[in-house]
Amino acid sequence: MAGTEGDAFHHDFYTAERWNNWVNQVKESDFKFEESDEPQGKEGAIFVNMEDDIILACLKIIAKCEKGQVNPETAMQYIGDIRDIALAEIDPISDDADMMILSLQTSLMGSFAACEAYLSGNYDENADVGDLVKVALESEASEDIEIALGTVAEIGALVISGKELPDKAMEDIPFGLVAEWLDGIDSIAAAMVGSDSYKNDEEDDES
Repeated sequence: MAGTEGDAFHHDFYTAERWNNWVNQVKESDFKFEESDEPQGKEGAIFVNMEDDIILACLKIIAKCEKGQVNPETAMQYIGDIRDIALAEIDPISDDADMMILSLQTSLMGSFAACEAYLSGNYDENADVGDLVKVALESEASEDIEIALGTVAEIGALVISGKELPDKAMEDIPFGLVAEWLDGIDSIAAAMVGSDSYKNDEEDDES
């Protein structure tokens, strides 16, 4: 399984330079919230694209693991490398941009935890997503943040394995960490129903 690793697949799935290019785009956009306090237009889309770029890189790693081209331990290391890049502290840009980047990073915490739970097999394939959402929210309310994140990771692992994130389970979720982490899971679900070219990535090393 791991015999084809090494040089053949020793390429950067995601680089600090790539992340910094996105951060520079945010700086150049002079992003500001509109009156609705929601990200708007082309400038707001930057943050969506930043998140999608990260998630597709992670899904690419998982796809290679499922093909036996990298083993789960190595795949976890690759995911960890991307997490370290994306969650590193960023120098202040502006109040609005800083708030969006922090929200993006919080959302990605859920995505990374999901990928790691999936690769480690640390989830129950028969669990009900709706029930897990309730557990996560209850844990957050009780300030059991580690359990809340672990539960969201299980939800994400189920989504990666093919389960749907039901709309009903996502209704009326109060704003908080679980809501933001679940946004990262929702982004995984959206990426998986979009183009599946990441599954067939062969040699697309970016120079």
